[in-house]
Amino acid sequence: MSKQNIAVFFGGKSPEYHVSLESAYSVICNLNREKYHPVMVGITKEGNWFYYTGNVEKIKNDTWQDGKDCVPAVLSPASSEGKLLLLKDGQIEFVQIDAAFPVLHGSNGEDGTIQGLIALAGIPLVGCGVLSSALCMDKDRAHKLAGLEGVRVPKSLVIQKADEEAVADFAQNTGYPLFVKPVKAGSSFGVTKVERPEDMKKAVELAFLYDDQVIVEENIEGFEVGCAVLGWEELITGEVDEIELSGGFFDFTEKYTLKTSAIHVPARISREKAMEIKETAKTIYRALGCAGFARVDMFLTPQGEIVFNEVNTIPGFTEHSRYPGMMKAAGYSFGELLEKLIASVLPVSKV
Repeated sequence: MSKQNIAVFFGGKSPEYHVSLESAYSVICNLNREKYHPVMVGITKEGNWFYYTGNVEKIKNDTWQDGKDCVPAVLSPASSEGKLLLLKDGQIEFVQIDAAFPVLHGSNGEDGTIQGLIALAGIPLVGCGVLSSALCMDKDRAHKLAGLEGVRVPKSLVIQKADEEAVADFAQNTGYPLFVKPVKAGSSFGVTKVERPEDMKKAVELAFLYDDQVIVEENIEGFEVGCAVLGWEELITGEVDEIELSGGFFDFTEKYTLKTSAIHVPARISREKAMEIKETAKTIYRALGCAGFARVDMFLTPQGEIVFNEVNTIPGFTEHSRYPGMMKAAGYSFGELLEKLIASVLPVSKV
């Protein structure tokens, strides 16, 4: 049986560039090499694409951009071909691609843009498609759609520019603390928990550095829980996890260092509440048109109410990340998880 070429995209023009390198490294190392050949496609911080043929360790430590290991590359827009075009020494060569696995976090990777390129190229995609990726990246629209399904969402205000009067009115009606976030960004970049009115202006200015829209949200008392969802029509969920904080919120530093926080899998909640969270995660996943995999993040209030936070369509994918951790707790190893994701999008005759 011939091996299938799986294009793994990593890097990207996003503040989460380094997180992507870690995730892609784990994906590449855990692919079943008897069935799949990883075609490594690196995207620099400047947005340049390269077909990378060097040691995978150089991806992890961000030394992969070596001239001899990199060839400029681009996806062919001819949907009947499914090719990665290599621009080598003035000549065009190509690598046939059987499936594409974008392991890119945040903007230009998790927002539907690269998913659109892959769709135009006619290549089977691992993960959420264009529409669901764009919707999940947009916190405001994701909340509105989930709310239509009866899921509680935080009260919020979206502004297109620094509108101190509108924010002040919302804050007065809602009360502090409040969260200020870019509408479309990941890994808590540009997010501030605002405790006092005098800190609001600075928080709004910070959020606008990451997006042209800013959302101001009510603070939800309780703690964050997450649910890994896998599948298309029939959905599989991992065990619910729980984030234990010693203070503040789950910002970028805590997400990737856990200096003062801890993640518990399974969450320290009743079996009945865990089942309710899983069903809510499925509802949100379907409402936003997700497919393949996604991590649905929610809050659990002291009263036991579930409140939607956000969906990560390409969550952290190292062996120690939350999504693989939740699936592992449900009985799926990292390798088995990758096998399910990839095999499901390939034609039956090729697996």
